[in-house]
Amino acid sequence: MNVECDSTSGTMRQARTQWRATGAVLLWLASLALLAAAPLSAQELQDVRATGLGSGQTQLALQFSDAPPDPNIFVIDSPPRIALDLPGVSNRLAARTTELNIGPLESVTAVEAGERTRVVVNLNQGSDYRSRVEGNNLILTIGAGVARAEPVAATPEPRAAAEADPAPGRAGVRSARPPEIMDVDFRRGEEGQGRVMIELSRPGVSVEVQEQAGRVELVFPRVLMDDDLVRRMNVVDFATPVVSIDTARERDERVRMVINTTGEYDVLSYQADRNFVIELAPLSEEEREAIRVEREEFVGERLSLNFQDIEVRSVLQLLADFTDLNIVVSDTVTGNITLRLNNVPWDQALDIVLRVRDLDKRMTGNVIYVAPREEIAQRERRELEALKEQEDLAPLRTEFISVNFTQAESIRRLIHDRDRGRTGDGTDRRMSFLSDRGSVSVDARTNTLIIRDTQEQIESIRRLVQRLDVATQQVLIETRVVIADDNFRRDLGVRFGVTGFDETGRTRSGVSGTLDGSDQVARGGGIPAINDRLNVALPVPDAPSVAFTILRPDLLLDLELSALQVEGRGEIISSPRVITANGETATIKQGQEIPFLSVGDQGTQVEFRDAVLLTEVTPQITPNGNVIMAIRVTKDEPDFSRTVQGNPLINKREVETQVVVANGETVVLGGVYEITNLERLESVPFFGDLPILGNLFRNRTAQSDKAELLVFVTPRVLD
Repeated sequence: MNVECDSTSGTMRQARTQWRATGAVLLWLASLALLAAAPLSAQELQDVRATGLGSGQTQLALQFSDAPPDPNIFVIDSPPRIALDLPGVSNRLAARTTELNIGPLESVTAVEAGERTRVVVNLNQGSDYRSRVEGNNLILTIGAGVARAEPVAATPEPRAAAEADPAPGRAGVRSARPPEIMDVDFRRGEEGQGRVMIELSRPGVSVEVQEQAGRVELVFPRVLMDDDLVRRMNVVDFATPVVSIDTARERDERVRMVINTTGEYDVLSYQADRNFVIELAPLSEEEREAIRVEREEFVGERLSLNFQDIEVRSVLQLLADFTDLNIVVSDTVTGNITLRLNNVPWDQALDIVLRVRDLDKRMTGNVIYVAPREEIAQRERRELEALKEQEDLAPLRTEFISVNFTQAESIRRLIHDRDRGRTGDGTDRRMSFLSDRGSVSVDARTNTLIIRDTQEQIESIRRLVQRLDVATQQVLIETRVVIADDNFRRDLGVRFGVTGFDETGRTRSGVSGTLDGSDQVARGGGIPAINDRLNVALPVPDAPSVAFTILRPDLLLDLELSALQVEGRGEIISSPRVITANGETATIKQGQEIPFLSVGDQGTQVEFRDAVLLTEVTPQITPNGNVIMAIRVTKDEPDFSRTVQGNPLINKREVETQVVVANGETVVLGGVYEITNLERLESVPFFGDLPILGNLFRNRTAQSDKAELLVFVTPRVLD
């Protein structure tokens, strides 16, 4: 459109005004017709109340004008919500959303649509619930340890009923057999939505939903699935945002489903009974425009401008006529401008004019205020100063905020930390969510924050506490220290002796193993003791043996062969386990303290040193479910067979490292493998080197020792 003629613009404005008047009349008549045709609901939702019951439980009471109807209740895991559909009920609550902030309960939102009212209970974590009716009240008990009642539950199939939990509970509570994906189906909605419907073997299965560029990922941890469901479903012919669905099994009984998409869409996921549904709805043109405006894209109707040296105020007036917006121009806006713009959005044309003339704009509703940048900056500065004065004069309130999952003192330090020191110019360098007049204290007995400040600051602190006061995941660290020994030893020994007597004339001679033995033989004192008869004594101690003795009148021969073979295998397993919160250091140790004597200036003193099995670990859970562990494992043992000045030595085994491990997997941190080979030969010189006969003058020992140390670690994230 080329805006150059005022008469054309006037005709267009007149036609547009007539159409708007006609449309308003038709819309008013249609509204009256709908109101006349709409039936009045006989039931009314009048009040919402919540009460803390202790032990992490909260009771929510919905009050009706009459006995409440049977609600349709379903659970949404991400974000955690409980939704109740109340047919034939109208909403008479004063506000659409009621903030509660008691235990797991954050707020309650009630919306009336058609002939029913939907009540959405917003939670800060997945929780159990139980529902019951008392008079005109529908009561939900929410919190830990509550068995969930299913008011509306489809009759399970025989297979599903056999595998279902014996006692229904919240999402994440599992029986001995993991849940199973029974079927995956796809449907197209009436407005072009793509619905992926997943049938599960039982309700309450945990599902992780993540949105990424061009796809939506669903992860089912610890879920089984048949082989025929591992496939790709091509659904591009249905003309929805869903192009295809890829389903695959991963390790640790985990199923991953990837929904490939196209275009812009909105994602909604919910779980009702045994069915998990994720719906991708295409965005309307109005919603797309809102997104483009949020991204600062120009979305206005296109026009063309061609002016030479025209006043800026005239250009702004022309844009106001074209867009039907109200433009207020400051008296300080002056000067001329030359424009030649062809087929550009009108909001881009306005932005160009403002930039060229160093102007700025502020928009309130359909009114645009245009003025020089400096003038707008001064005006906003004065407004901020007025707000500051208003804040200084605002009344102070006292608020009590209960903290459920962490220490209130730690949150107090985050809210207002006065111990950060001072900057170079002497100003207080601190992080504070309080105003200058605000204060915060902690009641340690009830773990409650006591805040005194303005209403605006209290609301900001409440949102901060809701974000930080969440349940921390815990990790079970199981460590196994395995020490394996394999010993082998073979010994071969001999004892050999010759004792003889000879008499020639007046000469007597004796031969034996020792001088005492030969003297005894020479003197005719009989046969000497066995130890005096041995010429070679290289036996194997405590070993089986075979002995031979040959006795003649003048000669005694002794021979003993001993042999021993020893094999030993041993395995020592130590398995310490410790549970700790995510990001917190845990230590577990078991052993003994060994006393040592030390001599110093003060005399002899007794000191103690640890000889323990120690596990020290700090886990950190990553967004994809893995666990980063900074871990230190030691296994020290005293060796009383080796001492120094009476003090035993301590055999140390230690490993310290940082690893990344998948949830439930086992990793070997490290190991030490030792091999000792020993061969020893004892023999009589010369005789021990003789062939064959030399074996009677030798003692052989062959020994082989193998020792292995392994450290295994398994982290498990607890639900």
